[in-house]
Amino acid sequence: MSDLFLELGRNPRARKLIQTLGLPLPMPQALRRAKEPWPERPLQDTDIVVGATAGAPLLTTLARTLVLAGANPFVAEPTNIDAFTGIGEAYGRPPQALDPKSSELKPRALVFDASGIRTPADLKALHGFFSPQIRRLARCGRVVVLGRPPEEGADAGAAACQAALEGFVRSVGREVGRKGATANVVYVQKGAEARLEPVLRWLLSERSAFVSGQPLTVTNEVADAPNTPTIRVLDGKVVLVTGAARGIGKATAKLLANEGAHVICLDRPNDGSLCSEVARSIGGSVLLVDISAEDAAQTIVEHIQAQHHGNLDVVVHNAGITRDKTLARMKPEKWDQVLDINLEAVLKVNQALLDAGVLGEHGRVICLSSIAGIAGNMGQTNYAASKAGIIGFVHQQAQALAARGITVNAIAPGFIETRLTAAIPVVIREAGRRLSNLGQGGLPQDIGEAITFLASPGSVGVTGQVLRVCGGGYIGA
Repeated sequence: MSDLFLELGRNPRARKLIQTLGLPLPMPQALRRAKEPWPERPLQDTDIVVGATAGAPLLTTLARTLVLAGANPFVAEPTNIDAFTGIGEAYGRPPQALDPKSSELKPRALVFDASGIRTPADLKALHGFFSPQIRRLARCGRVVVLGRPPEEGADAGAAACQAALEGFVRSVGREVGRKGATANVVYVQKGAEARLEPVLRWLLSERSAFVSGQPLTVTNEVADAPNTPTIRVLDGKVVLVTGAARGIGKATAKLLANEGAHVICLDRPNDGSLCSEVARSIGGSVLLVDISAEDAAQTIVEHIQAQHHGNLDVVVHNAGITRDKTLARMKPEKWDQVLDINLEAVLKVNQALLDAGVLGEHGRVICLSSIAGIAGNMGQTNYAASKAGIIGFVHQQAQALAARGITVNAIAPGFIETRLTAAIPVVIREAGRRLSNLGQGGLPQDIGEAITFLASPGSVGVTGQVLRVCGGGYIGA
């Protein structure tokens, strides 16, 4: 199902005509999305403006990240240039002092290290950097603010000011969304600075096109993996994707395979033909199982032990269903069916993989939650309960498995263009598309890109979190 207003927006003449006539029609900016596997330099030849408070502790890591990713750094404060000089010259990316009067620069991103902010007066630095720069931001650009977790604040004021960064980027995301740009904040735990680079590379790339207004926290909670590749990040890894026959599961399987993974495509026997087609197209394998069956978890374990020597590196719990009715009209069997597949099956399968030692050290567990699990939704008490349950599962398991080097995270999609949303009545569907910073629905690819990031070794600093891939949706937390 195509988005008429998005298609009109792709036509410069139509866009200009509608703007000239002053018609109250939404004209979302078509987003730039990645078309190839992860490159060594995702920011190649892009101009990025950098700002920071005095003595900002993350500046050195930021400089290394941008230069190695191929960016051209423009530094707003002359006193911060030294952090970029050594590595910039070594890699042929010497920093440039930002000319505040230049009208030609259209930066791909604005990045500000706010980790040194301690008082309300310090917050003025945000305005000082962004106010004159925000208009320069290119279409489909990125705004990223770096900070420290508020709970690490030395006092109440420091904690409050770091928490203020989240409200700031959520609001910036509303302001820049009309040009297809996004804004996010990354909190970096003290001692976890070395884990920031892969997170920044992903957030600043075209792979985060539908992630906006979100906080991510980088920690040292999980035991480190032996290496962090930047290309073919899943080479040699074995990945299980449930619900892989169509939609988000299908898109995810393809993206994971692009990064070198062998993907086990799992779906119910009734979708065997579709699932086999997906597996063949990516060089993966097929496992047909009804995950709500009593013996499903054991069947999955035995298959992996027999076919892959008991080796599984990533599990993506994507399979899910909806059976919508208001609570007064909902039959008990519809409640049970949704909770059995969306929640209980996840718990059983995951525990079986762990008990059998199939999912080993430095593994990745990624679950599909939903905005409905955060905000609730009319007629979806069963679905919302199951997806909120997933969030609780992720929080508990992240703590329990950190010592084994296993990360556990959830993704909460917003309005994503799938066969399910295509069936929504047109008025509700149009409203759902527009209720985000970006004024449009996301694609299954957007969810798959986030899953691929969380499946990669470089995501080791991210665990126990719920990443909303919703375009900065107005609904939910």
